[in-house]
Amino acid sequence: MRKLSQHTICTKKKCFSAETIRRLSLYLRNLRRFKENNVKIISSGEISKCSNVSPEQFRRDLSYFGEFGKRGVGYEIERLISELESILGIDKEWRVALVGVGSLGSALLRFEGFSKFHLKIICAFDIDNNKIGKNFSGVKIHSVENLAEVIKTDNMEIAIIATLPDVAQDVADKLMGAGIKGILNFAPVALRTNDDVFISDVDMACELESLIFFVDQRKTDKEEEKERNLSFEG
Repeated sequence: MRKLSQHTICTKKKCFSAETIRRLSLYLRNLRRFKENNVKIISSGEISKCSNVSPEQFRRDLSYFGEFGKRGVGYEIERLISELESILGIDKEWRVALVGVGSLGSALLRFEGFSKFHLKIICAFDIDNNKIGKNFSGVKIHSVENLAEVIKTDNMEIAIIATLPDVAQDVADKLMGAGIKGILNFAPVALRTNDDVFISDVDMACELESLIFFVDQRKTDKEEEKERNLSFEG
């Protein structure tokens, strides 16, 4: 199993963390926004500011893959977008399978933002007979029993799991057996996968719990500081 958050990537020249790739995606998103506003040239300071990183971090991230800017001039947005799309592998369309067409899965099928990243959900799977055979947002819903056949026929490598946690592992096993090499997992459970399969977990409950902890901790710290000040004044 290869957790993306723990994975290190090595090129012929350097090694870097998966967080570098996540930042490249962020840079790309922001560059597209600048392009939509007809900006042609951008500095490392401008792009790093809206990406919440330092200019040094931005330049270091790009340096793993080559030289893209001109000293004293900046970066041509059109070219940098093209380069980042090529680096991230989204300069071509990636066909994606979705398993689980409940509330979350349905929302993912309706999401139009995937197309900006050359991602397209072309098939979905579920166990509900009332959904199987129907089209949702232009995507046909198949029975999970036909998962391997459909995925192999369409030669897909990427899948999204949006099922209940108690069936997620069985779904992952079926996906790997069908040749899937990358899984985006929304089920709140740790999945066991093969060594040649990359997995990225999206656990919204855990993320919210982390936020609550830090917000609550800051509140506690302030209350304790206030008590110390009152004690000192007394």
